[in-house]
Amino acid sequence: MKKVLNKLFTNLTWNPFSEEEFTSTLTKCNNLSTSGPNKLVWRHLKHILKNLTYLKNIINIANMYLELGYWPSHFKMSTTIVIPKLNKLLYNSSKSFRPIILLNILGKLIEKVIGDRLQFHMTSNNFIHQSQLDGFKFKSTSDVGVALTHFIHMGWVRNLPTSTLTFDIS
Repeated sequence: MKKVLNKLFTNLTWNPFSEEEFTSTLTKCNNLSTSGPNKLVWRHLKHILKNLTYLKNIINIANMYLELGYWPSHFKMSTTIVIPKLNKLLYNSSKSFRPIILLNILGKLIEKVIGDRLQFHMTSNNFIHQSQLDGFKFKSTSDVGVALTHFIHMGWVRNLPTSTLTFDIS
């Protein structure tokens, strides 16, 4: 696996981020989210980055972080809130609560843009098996059904008894 990742990253030329990458990623973010340590939410960031000067400055900063190989410590700080799960008879167990970790919103935006780009390079260079469907854009429950049907039919064609075992690892 290490050799595969080294090949991916040595052949990967990291072009500077574009306005399109940031604006398309930003439009997909939910306005109803809770603020992190910097008290900023997506709705605020969307409003701020409508100004092209601010957007270009943020993009320049993100490009510089990558060029330097630096991730600021304030992007690593988080706030954790604990929310009780609904309809629990007792709240005397940690399983009755859900921790939510809130991060710096600007750091999250840059991470999302990097993640989108990495996912594109991983799939376009065939580093991800076609049956890997979870966590990838443009993959749906229908795709899982098609893949499962394909595996079953391939077993039948080969006159093999066919069964499946699936895992949802979260």
